[in-house]
Amino acid sequence: MTKNDNMLLNARDIKKIFSTKQGLLHAIDGVSFSIARGTTLGLVGESGCGKSTLGRVLIRLIEATSGSVSFDGVDLFNLPGHRMKEMRRRMQIVFQDPFSSLNPRLNVTDLISEPLVVNGVCNSRAERMQRVYKLMDTVGLARRLHGAFPHELDGGRRQRIGIARALALEPEFIVLDEPVSALDVCIQAQILNLLGALKRDSNYTYLFISHNMSVVRHVSDIIAVMYMGRIVEMADYDSIFAEPVHPYTKALLSAIPIPVPGAVRERILLEGEVPSPIDPPAGCGFYSRCFCREDICGQTTPELAEFKLNHSVACHLAKKGGCG
Repeated sequence: MTKNDNMLLNARDIKKIFSTKQGLLHAIDGVSFSIARGTTLGLVGESGCGKSTLGRVLIRLIEATSGSVSFDGVDLFNLPGHRMKEMRRRMQIVFQDPFSSLNPRLNVTDLISEPLVVNGVCNSRAERMQRVYKLMDTVGLARRLHGAFPHELDGGRRQRIGIARALALEPEFIVLDEPVSALDVCIQAQILNLLGALKRDSNYTYLFISHNMSVVRHVSDIIAVMYMGRIVEMADYDSIFAEPVHPYTKALLSAIPIPVPGAVRERILLEGEVPSPIDPPAGCGFYSRCFCREDICGQTTPELAEFKLNHSVACHLAKKGGCG
């Protein structure tokens, strides 16, 4: 494959299998995609589909079973420990729960300065405090809160601390693992606006993980829909919302409320059980819940292939124009 200098991250055939008492759990099953510099890839799907695991595998918080990740031309999975530590300064993560991801014994100053201390960025305490205050200003956290502890702050402020920690080392790539799902709606809007402003000002590259299609729509350039450890559809947000092809994508979109009084969207209610990832069935993972399945769907696993320009789908029925 020819190197594209505009692509910051390239993931190829990522697989992650966990060993459990019940058997081998296929959390990620052959995922491939690329993220261009300064763009946001929105990864959306139900809880348990492997979204968060994929985010952690990409930055090697969890080691992959197989596959490869190239970051700015560097093969991450083959880097030795000391080189990976250096690379981590260029990639960070913001976790879903801002309370459990912060050390309750550290105050705001200590929490934000911790990455700086660990990586030996600042030469003096005065320089470190200057960086901490600048980061607090960047994420909209009042300086008067520098001595506060996590339990003294609301969810929005705690998440701003998490974002400040992620920005401390001036990374290029940030994994945002459901960064607003634990927050009230009004606070969600504030955090989303903050992330958008940071991206515009500093050209950050995001992987935005969420189960909320409407949230992903407002922050993403490209949207990837994930089901049972596989990407089943991927396109720019206009194409996904205007012309969804995969039945699962259509079902997700049908659950989004229309912000017009009296307007009603026709819901697609999925029936059947989600198959176990420990013993995945043959064929398409969505077969048991699909409302327009055919025999081939239960026999052969569909590969993610280009349906039209910049729009890929993993569905046997895509060549027939989709279904429903």
